[in-house]
Amino acid sequence: MTVTASSASRAAEILSQPVALNGLTVPNRIVMAPMTRQFSPGGVPGEDVRSYYARRAAAGVGLIVTEGTYVGHESAGQSDRVPRFHGAEQLAGWAKVAEAVHAEGGTIVPQLWHIGMVRNQGDPPYADAPAVGPSGLRLDGTEGPGRAMTLSDLDDVVGAFAEAAAAAERIGFDGVELHGAHGYLLDQFLWATTNRRTDAYGGDPVARTKFAAEIVAAVREAVSPGFPVLFRFSQWKLGAYDARLAESPDELAAILAPLAAAGVDAFHASSRRYWLPEFEGSELNLAGWTKKLTGKPTVTVGSVGLNGDFIRAFVGEGAPVQGIDNLLDRLERDEFDLVAVGRALLQDPQWAAKVLGNRLDELEPYDAAALKTLS
Repeated sequence: MTVTASSASRAAEILSQPVALNGLTVPNRIVMAPMTRQFSPGGVPGEDVRSYYARRAAAGVGLIVTEGTYVGHESAGQSDRVPRFHGAEQLAGWAKVAEAVHAEGGTIVPQLWHIGMVRNQGDPPYADAPAVGPSGLRLDGTEGPGRAMTLSDLDDVVGAFAEAAAAAERIGFDGVELHGAHGYLLDQFLWATTNRRTDAYGGDPVARTKFAAEIVAAVREAVSPGFPVLFRFSQWKLGAYDARLAESPDELAAILAPLAAAGVDAFHASSRRYWLPEFEGSELNLAGWTKKLTGKPTVTVGSVGLNGDFIRAFVGEGAPVQGIDNLLDRLERDEFDLVAVGRALLQDPQWAAKVLGNRLDELEPYDAAALKTLS
């Protein structure tokens, strides 16, 4: 394939610009999106995990957001191979990951995660722990198995997120990301389908944001003022791709404002296709609306670099709406600040180096076989 020189140089120029997130300067606009890998037996990230992230940093990824890591609450997870962000051995493993990424010139934040009612009771790492959520409802709105969280449960989970954030700063990470997307615990509180509470944590969009905002505030209090706190959210949920937290910009603003006020420094707006407009009457995507409404830096994500159409647009063989020029135009308009790349970076650890180095003709289409390895 023949590379269009102007598109290649423009991509390198725009994506290589640094971005400030509170006290952190990310060296370029390319973010590695969080992706669950399940290569950490006992919840401990080993040498293979360290090398996996270090390779991406060495190739020029500006900010790495780790795979989701379980906070220290017994109901947080459902696999003994997903890493945990609590425990001496687990944190020692993560400290080595952060050190390796820094040695390659990258920056890194752990994604802190509680899956809530997505959990199946009886699953490891704590088989006896119940699934818990705002109202004991699954993502389809049906009851358990599991139960609604008590006020004591809420306090415990807030504390677990704060402790994990403090640990992240202590062992050398550059910030934290709180997982509030895709139908997991924080998102279950934000979404009316799974939050039927009648106390202060349920009701209108602002009330449904109360729990997540309390977690943000506790995390903000547990870390230094300049330590960035990112918050990932989405409209869509697992198995409910048409779900929506907000039907209008005003509804979205009602959800985001308490989170921003509580201490979120940047929002990671997860959409399945970044090029689709979020609301009628505007071309802004979810990250674009988030930045407009909050004034905070945003990360866009959603099929960036994933399919053949995107790659052909990179190298000049047509320009569908999801092509590189569309993405670069949006960055130049300051619609959003950073671009997260997911499965394309599983396929090719050198993805960022190829884009930043004008080697776009070497980009490879995604193959699902990449999910089976930690290359």
